[in-house]
Amino acid sequence: MERLQKVIAKAGIASRRKAEELILQGKVKVNGKVCTTLGTQVSNKDIISVEDKIIEKEELVYYLLNKPRKYVCTVKDEHKRNKVVDLIDCKERIFPVGRLDFDSTGMLILTNDGDFAHMLAHPKFQVPKSYRVTVKGILENKDLIKLQNGLILDDGYKTMPAKVSMISYDTESNRCVLEMTISEGRNRQVRRMVEAVGKVVAKLHRMQYGCVKDDNLAIGSYRRLRPHEIKTLKKMADEGISE
Repeated sequence: MERLQKVIAKAGIASRRKAEELILQGKVKVNGKVCTTLGTQVSNKDIISVEDKIIEKEELVYYLLNKPRKYVCTVKDEHKRNKVVDLIDCKERIFPVGRLDFDSTGMLILTNDGDFAHMLAHPKFQVPKSYRVTVKGILENKDLIKLQNGLILDDGYKTMPAKVSMISYDTESNRCVLEMTISEGRNRQVRRMVEAVGKVVAKLHRMQYGCVKDDNLAIGSYRRLRPHEIKTLKKMADEGISE
């Protein structure tokens, strides 16, 4: 969902301020009815017209990117760092669903469908995300149990139960590799969970987002989500919120 004046501005019809004036003047309709309320929330399904001209909507597009390191998951960056949106060759104004931090890699969904993005990224929908995590130090069994049961993060938030297993460890390098699946999307959550048991993440790679994974997708490469993947992701979100 987005504010009505923002949708009008994004369509290139008017500036945000001018869009607000048009709304207040009764020149904007939503689904055939005049709307004069600023901040009205509209979705991709709503038909919006300005001065009786229907706003043409962009085609909704959905991409899966295998994010490289040293890219930010923002549309704009004041530090002029590399942005994930620049890796996708498309005319639509897309944005990432949630985030992978600057040094993390892996599966990232980008779209111009705001409702879909909200449904996937918001913690209440509980869409699972799986990671391969290389940790500095070797976790003990008690640490794994804490991660599995949920623990308190540095801001006082208690995480939901997670699926956590140790895949390998190396006593010489003093590192271990975990596979973790979480159903939340808090800021830097996996790294902060590992820090909560006294260790530090060396590498973080998202292997799977909901039902979507692609072992054959090279780092920095992307593809369109398949129709059945989009449908299944929406179903997973519906099932998550109903639990």
